[in-house]
Amino acid sequence: SFELAFRMQMAAPEAFDLSSETSATQQLYGLDRDQTRSFGTRCLLARRLAERGVRFIQVQCGKGDGLDWDQHGDLEKGHRKNSAATDQPVAALIRDLKQRGLLEDTLVIWGGEFGRTPTSQGTNGREHHPHGYTLCLAGGGTRSGAIHGATDDFGWFSERDKVHIHDFHATILHLMGINHTKLTYPYSGRDFRLTDVHGEVCHEIVS
Repeated sequence: SFELAFRMQMAAPEAFDLSSETSATQQLYGLDRDQTRSFGTRCLLARRLAERGVRFIQVQCGKGDGLDWDQHGDLEKGHRKNSAATDQPVAALIRDLKQRGLLEDTLVIWGGEFGRTPTSQGTNGREHHPHGYTLCLAGGGTRSGAIHGATDDFGWFSERDKVHIHDFHATILHLMGINHTKLTYPYSGRDFRLTDVHGEVCHEIVS
């Protein structure tokens, strides 16, 4: 409705105004350092939006910040730069959510759509690799400090406790209180759902 749209527009300026945040909080996210300021600002905004009941928040990190995760060349140098810009803000977001009692009801997912090959490409870069990679999760009903799954010794393929993307989606829906099998619908003689017919909840990472 127009009324809802108006209320959302009126609430936005206050939510995006960081001047009310203490200097200690701004330093926690790295806003006092050039290297971490851009991504730190986004993570702090994410916390403020979560505080105000926003249900889905995506924090982007990429070439707009002078960072490139698509390391087809000089991976070590590039990832060191990326880590220096993102490690502190991500840790600050999780810590801040926990201190404010928000982490239990907020699922934080940190990752991308694939990993990198264990062998070099070009000038010591890495190729796209969807067969064995990691995602980090915090809060939202997940087990704290848990490590699930493993690749072979070279990092080529997942070998133990594999989690397919459909399983991952089923698990996210489960953490949101949604039974993914209830979203099943018949079409052209077979069942379909958001998690396809193969998705299963990974209960091992659920607290």
